[in-house]
Amino acid sequence: MVQCPDRIIASMDTGVDDALALAYLLGSADECELGGVIAGYGNVDANTAYANTCAVLDLFGRADIPVFLGSEHPSWADAFIPDAGCAQFHGDDGLGNTRLAGSGALADGAGVSGDDMSVDVPDEVVSVGGYLAGDVHAHPALGACSRVNRSQSVDHPQSAMPTALASGGKRRCSVDAADGIEYLIEQVREFGRDVTVLATGPLTDVDAAITRAPDIASKLRLVMMGGTLTQPGNCWDAVAETNIIQDPEAANRVFHSGADITMVGLDVTHQCLLPQSAADRWRATGTKRGRFLADLADFSIKANLEADPALFSGGMPLHDPLAAAVALDSSLVDCFDLALRAETNTGDFNGVRGRTTGDPVGLVNHSMPHVHVALGVDSERFLDEFVERMAEVCR
Repeated sequence: MVQCPDRIIASMDTGVDDALALAYLLGSADECELGGVIAGYGNVDANTAYANTCAVLDLFGRADIPVFLGSEHPSWADAFIPDAGCAQFHGDDGLGNTRLAGSGALADGAGVSGDDMSVDVPDEVVSVGGYLAGDVHAHPALGACSRVNRSQSVDHPQSAMPTALASGGKRRCSVDAADGIEYLIEQVREFGRDVTVLATGPLTDVDAAITRAPDIASKLRLVMMGGTLTQPGNCWDAVAETNIIQDPEAANRVFHSGADITMVGLDVTHQCLLPQSAADRWRATGTKRGRFLADLADFSIKANLEADPALFSGGMPLHDPLAAAVALDSSLVDCFDLALRAETNTGDFNGVRGRTTGDPVGLVNHSMPHVHVALGVDSERFLDEFVERMAEVCR
């Protein structure tokens, strides 16, 4: 049976494909109500994700949708620095260098390499795109070290207030770092599984909500983009998937929480490639929205093709948009249910940190929570519907 939830709450680290997913949801108003967006760290720092989210909503005439600040760093670290790999695929502003929300959080800093990373937080544990500072895989994005996010409330997210004022001052800016988590808890308590939480970034926000309010776990319906079961990862070591490596501890706790979880990972998203013809169609509308969506797609198509010409010769993988579509129509994917875990350590008898695998305890303890892992996808139907819906939202 196709599930069409009445309400969606999104948790996003708003980069290129998050923005495309957001536009897709806005174009699906007949099927769902987007109740709010929680913007946190991941592809970019949390403040940039917040500003990007506000800018996209404003562009599409939905300044009425509330935006909340989510987690500023993973559960295992005290601070977060965006990663060069994410900048490669999302641009230094997170939106393909379109500068929709301003100059971008990383644009005004000095270049930093993995061997020359000066961070003035000597007593703190710092995550560089999911890797401990100093790890061989820790590669800060250009200028990222000039803005290290810490666990504290802020006066207002950088660049967010100008975006709000540009829309006529009608947007209410939620600025307390706890706001997004509390909002998620309140929504699940009020609507139960009539609200779907769509997570297209790390699972830190969802984990924080369950940790703070364990009673919501059994009521929570979560569709998440992240992980990979049958394919290599897309991180530096080609083992872990990006959203999971950011906070494997959080992901592992969420997998074992008992929530109703659908994992939309690389197993299916790498089968859904957006071709150049789609971007050309959006640009041909001649609207600011169409140009923006086309610019996002152009940037991502080029970045993915340069990274792996064999895998992405057909276009950019629609990671987050596919997860958004599955939240609206679960029949798009075929799932395999299994007890799932995220590896939290690397080494003998531990596996590789960030990898998603079956939990072997589930083989003997059948009462363990199971996750719906998407392994098959009707890519042709999804792509046709996605391109058409986005063409409509461009107008």
